[in-house]
Amino acid sequence: MMALTATYLFLLGAVVGSFLNVCIHRLPRAESVVRPRSNCPSCGKTITVFHNIPLLSYLFLRGRCGACGWRIPARYPLVEFTTAVLFAGGYLRFMADPRFAVFLPFVAICVALFVIDAEHQLLPDLLTLPGCAIGLLLSPWNPLVGPGGALLGAFVGASLSAGLILVYWWVRKRQGMGWGDVKMLAMIGAFLGWDFTLLTIVLGSFLGIAWWGLQEMRGKGRGLQHVLPFGSFLALGSIACLLFGQPILIWYRSLLLGSVAGGLAVLP
Repeated sequence: MMALTATYLFLLGAVVGSFLNVCIHRLPRAESVVRPRSNCPSCGKTITVFHNIPLLSYLFLRGRCGACGWRIPARYPLVEFTTAVLFAGGYLRFMADPRFAVFLPFVAICVALFVIDAEHQLLPDLLTLPGCAIGLLLSPWNPLVGPGGALLGAFVGASLSAGLILVYWWVRKRQGMGWGDVKMLAMIGAFLGWDFTLLTIVLGSFLGIAWWGLQEMRGKGRGLQHVLPFGSFLALGSIACLLFGQPILIWYRSLLLGSVAGGLAVLP
């Protein structure tokens, strides 16, 4: 039964990923995600049903538009496959707990935000604000936090990030993070709670620093003036927290307690 459910969720994730590709393409352009039907960005021809099957159509068409031969970016099947794996893998990671369904919209939104911010340095309100509302509405069935924990998490995520923006502005007289990050962290807090939200910020910061250092080593960076798609790293960090947050917190606390104990041991 677990294998059957995981297979169903994999297929569902692929279909959701196909819709996310529409959102990723259209939302930054302020276009409707409902109308018109999916069409080729190159020739504008409406994509037929048989050319719009998640994953399979890309393989069948060999990565090209069936009408004009335009090369379809690899991002399209990658988004579909990633969403499918996260849907099925998350279900298995939660030991087939049906309450994992609460996190399906969260995972989908994070995938879309990751790509949009990486490509456009934009976190659309049409994803973050409804995502926060969904997290709060589903909190009674959330296996990680209840309604109170969801409200606290949303407050901590939003207030902490807003405070960082204001402090950075006061010190450097320019904006560091965008206000889209504030809304995204409120959404993360509504789903994951305050402790995993803080861990998401830490993980996202480490990932951002690692990516910045890699760009500098490759000679593609611009020093401290380089703009980081922080929302993309928050998306990665939040999904890591959802799947592996508890072991990470246990390891971090043991490391912290070990350091404190070691420091006390050397005191006279």
